[in-house]
Amino acid sequence: MKLIPQERQPDASVTRPLIRDDTKFAAGKIAVFQYFAVCVFVFLALGYWDLQVRNEEFYLEKAYQNQIKSLPIPAPRGKIVDRDGRVIVDNHSSYRLILSRDSLREEHVIPIAAGLNLDANDLSAKIRRFRRQPTYFTIPLKEELTADELTFVEAHKGADSFPEMELIKSQFRVYPRDGVAAHLLGYVGEINEPELNSQEWANHNPGDVIGKSGIERFYNEQLTGVDGQRQVRVDNRMNTREVLGITEAQPGKDLKLTIDLDLQVVAELAMQNKRGAVVALDPRTGEVLAFVSTPAPDPNHFVGRIDAKEWAALATDPYKPLFNRALAAQQAPGSTFKPIMALAALEAGIIDENFTVQCNGGANWYGRWFKCHKKTGHGTVNLKTAIAQSCDVFFYAVGNKLGIDKIAEYAEMAGLGHKTGIDLPGEKEGVVPSSKWKIRTQREKWYAGETISVSVGQGALTVTPLQLAHAIGGIATGGVWMRPHVVKEEAGKAGKLEPARKAQLNLDNVNKVIAGMYAVVNEWGTGSMAHIPGIELCGKTGTAQLASNDLLKSRDMGEAFRDNGWFVGFAPRNSPEIVVAALYENGAHGDRASWIVRDVVKAYFDKKARLNKLQQPTPGVASLLSRPGEIAR
Repeated sequence: MKLIPQERQPDASVTRPLIRDDTKFAAGKIAVFQYFAVCVFVFLALGYWDLQVRNEEFYLEKAYQNQIKSLPIPAPRGKIVDRDGRVIVDNHSSYRLILSRDSLREEHVIPIAAGLNLDANDLSAKIRRFRRQPTYFTIPLKEELTADELTFVEAHKGADSFPEMELIKSQFRVYPRDGVAAHLLGYVGEINEPELNSQEWANHNPGDVIGKSGIERFYNEQLTGVDGQRQVRVDNRMNTREVLGITEAQPGKDLKLTIDLDLQVVAELAMQNKRGAVVALDPRTGEVLAFVSTPAPDPNHFVGRIDAKEWAALATDPYKPLFNRALAAQQAPGSTFKPIMALAALEAGIIDENFTVQCNGGANWYGRWFKCHKKTGHGTVNLKTAIAQSCDVFFYAVGNKLGIDKIAEYAEMAGLGHKTGIDLPGEKEGVVPSSKWKIRTQREKWYAGETISVSVGQGALTVTPLQLAHAIGGIATGGVWMRPHVVKEEAGKAGKLEPARKAQLNLDNVNKVIAGMYAVVNEWGTGSMAHIPGIELCGKTGTAQLASNDLLKSRDMGEAFRDNGWFVGFAPRNSPEIVVAALYENGAHGDRASWIVRDVVKAYFDKKARLNKLQQPTPGVASLLSRPGEIAR
């Protein structure tokens, strides 16, 4: 049987849908690509439209800013000179390092801090404080750079290293060395966070240098100038290619003080190695001639930034060198309060010059024995003797007759219990106790026995050295109290000085008090160590207890509770030109403070005599050759 081959059938025929499917697949990919291309095009078109049409000015400005750099030119603060025009506080040129925020990089913070001996965490915190400020605000990094730090900056500033670092010339404060007049002048420093949030410094910005205390703070606005600006064009490596313009800085205003530098130095020397304060005033004008508080820090150490360890040492020093004792130390005045007591008693008609008291070394008042400082007693004393010998028993009796409210009335008339209004920050009011004061502050009635202590400047009564000088100066001039001030030009703005207060005092009564104060120094008084031949210095000693003598004897309480020594004096007797108050903390007795006042008053009149001699006309040759009765030819 012949096999008839069958027609060969193709192997499993496979349809070729793959060709059709590949076409569709490719078409899909092409479509996706096309859509993507369209999106990219639209995106680029929108970007181009945003760049060239919608925000053209904005991007032009940004591009311009990348080429233009503005650097501040710090304005120097005004100088401070004394009443004779001698410079006390000046400026000197140095370098300040700032960070430009436009080119600031976070990764540079640690190496920059390391190169400048700064704490990286402090620097990071400082940068964070500026984040809310406009970007044109630069960050002050460090002032008064050392030679090593300058070398680091010069080696690393620029586009290849730390482009944010900018070195600019600036003016820095120079104060008298060793703390001379430190509490009067104050110091400057960079504004901190709490100050930025206060109303006083509302117009200032982070990085500003402001007055922190003293004259620098009170007259900050006058002393601060207006910063200038320097605009330069830079290339892509931040190298300066062209100076586009300079706006010069406007220096701050100079201040002329009422301080006499000669008296200031004498007062500083008199207070050397002592704690306390000295204030010298011209009672006719209220001009402050000398103002000392010791101990004191060296303000030069605050320029730039004070070392943290040094600041901690100052803040924890038990002798409180940062405390301005001249206007803030509120201490019992002791017997320096007795002239005010005497005047109050005379003016109120409680006593007259013939009033006498028998002093046997103490007296009993309201069931308590009050001692006199002289154990054996003064015998029979009148007003003049009581002031001269500082008899406590006499003034116990006077105080008991006056009563606390009458004492308070005359103390406040003399300015105690209120700020004097001096043009310095931080003044305290002190305390003048009264029956109303005790109810207001302690919710208790006043007991008559408490008046006895106040009568001799103890108890709740407290004053500052500035207040004491102001009060006695007003009494010495017959009841006229001029506002103390330290800047001469400010006082003269009104053209004529107006007294802060006036009182219609009986001048006979004033002279009786002054006679007692004259006897303190020049006759048989407790301040005879202050006597100056040829100068009628009147004064009053004061020894203010910080703890009872019995307690001091029973326990070893150390120097910290030794009595404070006070002295207040003025000269000349009839027309006072100078009044000086001195507080010698733990000085044991008022006569030790009298030496301080004596030195200042003597320096004042010695200088006056020298100036008068220089102002006398020099005799001509003809007058030297002529003899009495002959006509010079």
